Amino acid sequence: MNISKGRFKMEHQKRYVLYFRVSTQKQGRSGLGLDAQKRDIDLYLENYSEQPYEILGEFTDVQSGGDDHRSELKKAINLAKTTKSTLLVQKVCRLSRRVSFIASLIEDRDLDFKVAQMPFADKFQLHIYSALNEQEKDFISSRTRSALKSWKERNPDKKLGAPIHHIEALAKARRDKAIKEAKRLEGVIIPLKQAGKSLRVICNVLNDSGITTSRGKAFHPSKVSRTLSLLEVC
Repeated sequence: MNISKGRFKMEHQKRYVLYFRVSTQKQGRSGLGLDAQKRDIDLYLENYSEQPYEILGEFTDVQSGGDDHRSELKKAINLAKTTKSTLLVQKVCRLSRRVSFIASLIEDRDLDFKVAQMPFADKFQLHIYSALNEQEKDFISSRTRSALKSWKERNPDKKLGAPIHHIEALAKARRDKAIKEAKRLEGVIIPLKQAGKSLRVICNVLNDSGITTSRGKAFHPSKVSRTLSLLEVC
C-alpha cells in the first residue's frame, strides 16, 4: 500500500487506522481479498482524504463478518478512539454483516469511521445502507423457506432432507458463482463507478476491452448493476 504521505508529521494532519477482513484462511494466504481492499483504500486516501495524512496502524482479521468478536477489529477500534483517528475500511461489511453492530459503532461518539467505497456517506447513510443489506438477506432467506414449504406441500410423500439440501446447495452454488464473477470484475468496475461513470459507460468499457460474462456474452447495464450490488454485500 502506498502510504508515503503518512510519513509526514504535521500537527493537524488527518490520521487513519486501517482495518481489513477476509473470511477464509485461503483468502488470507492468497492475498486476493486483501489486495482488493487495499486498492480501494488507496483510492480513497489519494482522491478523497485530506492531505497529507498519517497511517497509525493496520489490522487484519481472517474471520467471518457474522462474528463480531474479532481481536484485530477491537484493537483497531481502540486505537482509533484513543488517538482520535478515523477508522477506515473498504466497505461496510468488512466491519460486520449485522446491522445492530454497525448501529453500535455509529452511536459511539468517540469513534469516527469512513468507508472507502462510499467516500461521501455520513453515519446516517451508512446505517440505512447496512439495514437495507440485512433486509435483503432476510428476504432471500424467507423466500428460500417459502419455496421449501411449497415443495413439501406439493410432495407430501417425499423425504425433505435430500431435496432441501439439494435446493440449498444449488442456491449457494449459484450465489458463489455470481460472487466469483463479480470479484473477477471488481478491479475494473469499482474504479469506474467511483469515478462517477454511468452503468452504460462501464458496460461499454468492459465490452470494448473484450471482457465477457461467465457465459461468454456481452455486458448489459442491468448485468453491471447486479454485479455492483453483489460487490457491495459480499
